[in-house]
Amino acid sequence: MMTKNKHPLSLYVHVPFCNHICFYCDFSHVLTNPKTIQDWLSALKREYEEKKIAHDLKTIYIGGGTPSALDVDTLEAFLSLFDSHIKEIEEYTIEVNPESITKEKVECFLRHGINRISMGMQTSNDALLKEIGRTHTFEQTKQAMRLLKEVGFTNISLDLMYSLPKQTMEDLVASVHEAIKLEPTHISIYSLTIEENTVFGKKGVKPLEEDLEADMYFKILELLPQYGYQQYEISNFSLPGYESKHNLCYWNYEDFYGLGCGASGKENNIRYDKPSVLNAYLKNPLACTSIEESKEEQTFNAFMMGLRKKEGIYLPSFEQTDIQSLFGERINDLIHEGLLERNQDYLRCTKEGLPILNTILVRLLD
Repeated sequence: MMTKNKHPLSLYVHVPFCNHICFYCDFSHVLTNPKTIQDWLSALKREYEEKKIAHDLKTIYIGGGTPSALDVDTLEAFLSLFDSHIKEIEEYTIEVNPESITKEKVECFLRHGINRISMGMQTSNDALLKEIGRTHTFEQTKQAMRLLKEVGFTNISLDLMYSLPKQTMEDLVASVHEAIKLEPTHISIYSLTIEENTVFGKKGVKPLEEDLEADMYFKILELLPQYGYQQYEISNFSLPGYESKHNLCYWNYEDFYGLGCGASGKENNIRYDKPSVLNAYLKNPLACTSIEESKEEQTFNAFMMGLRKKEGIYLPSFEQTDIQSLFGERINDLIHEGLLERNQDYLRCTKEGLPILNTILVRLLD
C-alpha cells in the first residue's frame, strides 16, 4: 500500500456525555453530571498531554455522545485543549443535537476554530422522533440551523435515519425534502441497526423488513442527486467540495489519533480502543487495548474501507501480489456477477453492489 505519513494528521475525540439516551444508541455514553464531567475533563487533559499529538493536524472530529450537551464553561475548557492545532486545521467538526444548541455555545465553537457542524436531525416526523427516543422536535432542528447560519457556519452536515419502526416511505421522502430545504452542505444517512445492548435491543424492537429498507435506501439515492448532493460513500452525500475530509481519512485507511473514553485510533498499523466504561477511563486515561495488524489484515481492511467510497479503491496503491494472494479469483468472480467493476486504475462497487457491500466483503474474505 502507499506510504503513510510519519504520524497521523487526523484526531478523533470522544465526548461520552448525553442529556438523554436514544433508544438505538450503542456508542459509549453516560448521562451528564457536573462532577463526573469535571473528572472526565481532567483525565482527558492528562491523556492529551501524554499523547503528544503532532501540531500539524489537518482534521479534528469531536463526536459522542453529545458534545453540545456540555455547558459553555466546560466547552471553553475542553476546546482550549486543542487550540494549538487550529492554525493548520482544514476541517474541524463537532457533533451537536438541536435541543442543546445555544448562541453562546455556537459562538464558543467559532472562537476555538471549529468550522464544520454535524447535527442529528434523523427525521422531520415528530412522532417518529419520540419513537426512537429523541427529545427534540423538527422545529428545533430548523431553529438550530438558522442559528448556526446566523452566527457564521457555512459547512453543516445533517444526519438522516431510515428503516425506523413505523416509518413509511412517505415519511422518509418528506424527511429528505425537509432536510434539503434546510440547505445543508452534507447529508449522512443511516439505517436503523438494533444492537443487543440498546434500549431497542432489550425491548426486542425490530427494524423494518429488508425489502422496504432497501427500497428506502434506493429512494434516497434517487432523490438527493436531484438537488446537487452527490454520493461519495455508501452513506454520505455532499454538495461539490463539501465531502468530509475527516471521514475520508477512515475510508482511505489512513492513521488517526483516538482520544477519550470510548475512542478508537490507528497508528503505525496498530489499532487501539480506549476504555468504553467511564469509570475505567477515569482510573487510567492512558489505558487502551491494542492489536497489531498483519500485512494481510492491512490489505483486507484497506479494501473493506475503500470499497465504501463511490470512486472505490486506487489499485496502484496496492501490491498486485498481495491482492492476488489474498483474494485470488474472487474479485474477478464479483466483476463477472456485476457487483464490482474496474474503472481505469480503480476497483469499485457497481450500483447493484454498493448496497450489499457486506455480502461482497464476506465473499472476498471467504
